[in-house]
Amino acid sequence: SLPISNGTSSVIVSRKRPSEGNYEKEKDLCIKYFDQWSESDQVEFVEHLISRMCHYQHGHINSYLKPMLQRDFITALPEQGLDHIAENILSYLDARSLCAAELVCKEWQRVISEGMLWKKLIERMVRTDPLWKGLSERRGWDQYLFKNRPTDGPPNSFYRSLYPKIIQDIETIESNWRCGRHNLQRIQCRSENSKGVYCLQYDDEKIISGLRDNSIKFFFRVLFFLMKFEHNFCLTYKTSSSLKIECLQFFPQVWSTSTCEFVRTLNGHKRGIACLQYRDRLVVSGSSDNTIRLWDIECGACLRVLEGHEELVRCIRFDNKRIVSGAYDGKIKVWDLQAALDPRAPASTLCLRTLVEHSGRVFRLQFDEFQIISSSHDDTILIWDFLNVPPSAQNETRSPSRTYTYISR
Repeated sequence: SLPISNGTSSVIVSRKRPSEGNYEKEKDLCIKYFDQWSESDQVEFVEHLISRMCHYQHGHINSYLKPMLQRDFITALPEQGLDHIAENILSYLDARSLCAAELVCKEWQRVISEGMLWKKLIERMVRTDPLWKGLSERRGWDQYLFKNRPTDGPPNSFYRSLYPKIIQDIETIESNWRCGRHNLQRIQCRSENSKGVYCLQYDDEKIISGLRDNSIKFFFRVLFFLMKFEHNFCLTYKTSSSLKIECLQFFPQVWSTSTCEFVRTLNGHKRGIACLQYRDRLVVSGSSDNTIRLWDIECGACLRVLEGHEELVRCIRFDNKRIVSGAYDGKIKVWDLQAALDPRAPASTLCLRTLVEHSGRVFRLQFDEFQIISSSHDDTILIWDFLNVPPSAQNETRSPSRTYTYISR
């Protein structure tokens, strides 16, 4: 029978089946002509044939085509000597997808293992995420990255087991920040006469501090930043391609570095500005009115007022996640920056943690993903380490202090 279709329905028209010999001859002849046509002509002819078939026949054709259209290209590529292409395709997967790909079949697992794709995933994260980069340096597993695979180097299974440990480390750091768990390292500066550590700067090897007794002391240990004092005023500055902000007056003012022309005044604080930092459009300022304000530098709008300090806010820093402030009340506060930028967030949820260890005014602080370093009128420098928290402190809010000796020059 021959089905005739008008595109919406099919009618089966009976036709006498030719003898087996005639059918085979006709089929061979059709195939002979078909093979002589171009690909586009072949497709057009097949489309014409399909349009003349009934729905039942369409189902049979679909069952025949489906496995042909679902080829395992990852398995097929190595068979053609194209292992590197299969590895490159799978190298774009994230961790969850890479785990799923390992379970597809043994061949996929082999491609992932021989291609060292877990190593490449970790290297990609270290290149693009500062937290991963810092963690790799502090934990020491950076020595296994960004090197051609040596014959005696770690296998793929090493990196496969390393990845969840890194994730656990990151989750622990975030939890320690939220809960205030830290390992506190205390450096006694032992000023000769008038006590107080006014400013500090640190890198990976040392801390350099400026003391009230006119001395500068070096402590060979830990990170980085500088604060200057002129006539008892705080002077902090940072220059970008278009903006410069100084903090020497009652109102923070914005100047254009290209023309040195005054742009605008940010009004809101009720008393003098003691500190500020800015990045892109965001300015965060601290004042002797005991508050912190967030500003949009482009339009001059105050985005949020943070309240909680009981005395002058002396130092302030922020990154993409947090604001950390220090004040004359001896307290250091950690604030949720993203929540502070959300006008719907309740004020009670903005302060994540208050750290109370200094017995005097907090003059200076700096922080990164792993630690806060602060200096105070109490003649100490404190290192609040949120990475290397001892197991005994995991269930405690505060950790025992440790005292470090120093080398001064």
